[in-house]
Amino acid sequence: MALLWLLPFYSLKEGEIMSNPVVAVVGRPNVGKSTLFNRIAGQRISIVEDTPGVTRDRIYAHGEWLGKHFNMIDTGGIELSDQPLLTQIRQQAEIAINEADVIIFVVDIESGVTDADEQVARILYRSNKPVVLAVNKVDNPERRSDIYDFYALGLGEPYPVSSIHGVGLGDLLDAVISSFPENVANDADNSIRFSLIGRPNVGKSSMVNAILGENRVIVSNVAGTTRDAINTRFQSADGQEFTMIDTAGIRKKGKIYENTERYALMRAMRAIDDSDVVLVVLNAEEGIREIDKHIAGYAHEAGCGVIIVVNKWDTIENRDHRTMTDFTNLIRNEFQYLSYAPIIFVSAKTKQRLNKLPALIKDVHAHHERRIKSSVLNNVIMDAIAANPTPTQNGKRLRIFYATQVATAPPTFVVFVNDPELMHFSYERYLENQIRQAFDFTGTPLHLIKRQRQ
Repeated sequence: MALLWLLPFYSLKEGEIMSNPVVAVVGRPNVGKSTLFNRIAGQRISIVEDTPGVTRDRIYAHGEWLGKHFNMIDTGGIELSDQPLLTQIRQQAEIAINEADVIIFVVDIESGVTDADEQVARILYRSNKPVVLAVNKVDNPERRSDIYDFYALGLGEPYPVSSIHGVGLGDLLDAVISSFPENVANDADNSIRFSLIGRPNVGKSSMVNAILGENRVIVSNVAGTTRDAINTRFQSADGQEFTMIDTAGIRKKGKIYENTERYALMRAMRAIDDSDVVLVVLNAEEGIREIDKHIAGYAHEAGCGVIIVVNKWDTIENRDHRTMTDFTNLIRNEFQYLSYAPIIFVSAKTKQRLNKLPALIKDVHAHHERRIKSSVLNNVIMDAIAANPTPTQNGKRLRIFYATQVATAPPTFVVFVNDPELMHFSYERYLENQIRQAFDFTGTPLHLIKRQRQ
């Protein structure tokens, strides 16, 4: 019954949320799971550090081998402990196992077969999923004979690999793709990618869990619990696929004390670069902070579509018909450079208005990808000039000859003029406003490039 509220915009048929095969990378802490994950993905997605428990949530990425596309899940190390955070890490790993079609079980040749490995193996036995055993850190070819000790785990042939150097990955991935179920579709990622950014504890992870109706990411009242950028695929009722990315809370640079926090900021920035649309999450209870403006600036400068999401709206007491209007005016005043961004007031706790987000994201993405014919665009430019003639400087008047759109995501226009120096910022902003009035570009920045006609 917990998922019934999702029915208006989610397809809950089994197998439709993630069409590609799913490969989970599991094992005890510090055996090199994240390094192997990054090597297969071809980029540094998971944080790698010699500290057990650094990977806390399930990290998703797209992989490909011999033309076979698949989705990968990196997990926190499985530890049988009663400590609250370690218990949640183990639960996240077990959820990843349940989601997976194939499991890569990573062990460490330097440690040999440990009691923890045997405990993880018992969990994998119960999953009834295909398991490919990867013996990591086989950097010295002379140690390849030591892999036979891992037959004792009862999981079939062990594959020696070196995650750092990429040795043995071909044989490992051959075994992985040969274990894919035949009825799983094999499609490249064509989803709308959107990320949630904000300072710590504005409720980003709670929003992810509320949207999906499950404990997708670890939620804690300890600021900074989410360190990685967490990807989750889902599908709306109209068949549109989305990839949702929860990011670590972004702090002021002076408050980033440890390497892991610095890496988390890097992951959040990369998530913004990889996103089509960015949800800038604010905390209604705490209001707007200076760091919120810096965070929103990252998305604006990256050229992403932007939606401002005011979370925890349920905590505002004595609300009336003016409360939302007053808060909207405050946002418009503090975020003047995001005048194009729509604003939505939500509550992750009560799920208020969350069902409106997918349609809003889809609209913003469409505007972000919108292309205007040159003939129509130039009609708008000429009408704008007729209503407000171009300025003069030192007796020389700006002349605009022609305009054309040269790119999308974000929409980018080149305006050919007699002298770019004569195009004052205020007139450039005027032209942008005229374009916005003629065409719906809600949620997306516009780039105007001045170029002298040769």
